[in-house]
Amino acid sequence: MPDDELLLDRLIHEPARLAILTVLSSVQSADFTFLQRTTGLTKGNLSSHLTRLEQAGLVQIRKTFVRKKPNTSVALTPVGKQRV
Repeated sequence: MPDDELLLDRLIHEPARLAILTVLSSVQSADFTFLQRTTGLTKGNLSSHLTRLEQAGLVQIRKTFVRKKPNTSVALTPVGKQRV
């Protein structure tokens, strides 16, 4: 393989996942609504990409309740921080 050939990690460099990881790299954690607004993804699309990133060990998803309302927060794992 030539030295000048760029190798891309398809898991990370898919545009929507790259947008998610970029946002998460600049904050300690982000809630689902914030990620949805900043990336412009639909709920279903964002959920799907987050699941893929979680399965790869790049993000941690925490579901809690805030004032009786469900809240999903997402943060990079140590592995995710290294790979971003």
